[in-house]
Amino acid sequence: MTISNGNESQKIGVRTPFPVARLGYAVAFGVLAWFAFCLIMALAALQFVVLLATGRLNEELKSFGLGMVQYLWELLAFIAFGRDDKPFPFGPFPKI
Repeated sequence: MTISNGNESQKIGVRTPFPVARLGYAVAFGVLAWFAFCLIMALAALQFVVLLATGRLNEELKSFGLGMVQYLWELLAFIAFGRDDKPFPFGPFPKI
């Protein structure tokens, strides 16, 4: 059955199938996001130690940390349906 109101027409009683594969990916990416978050926190703590010891930031740690933050964003965006592209390891690792 089709209902038309103005320029829009909608089909009633037609449902798209549940995205089981996406749910599996979301669960797996959720686990990866948890590990990525823990790694980011460890990198932040390590950066504080480096700052305390040397008086300046380690640029390699800073760059890697920013890459991990971008990766975490991509994981969470996929889980929350903000993007459809699968993050690493199915896509490229984010570049800073």
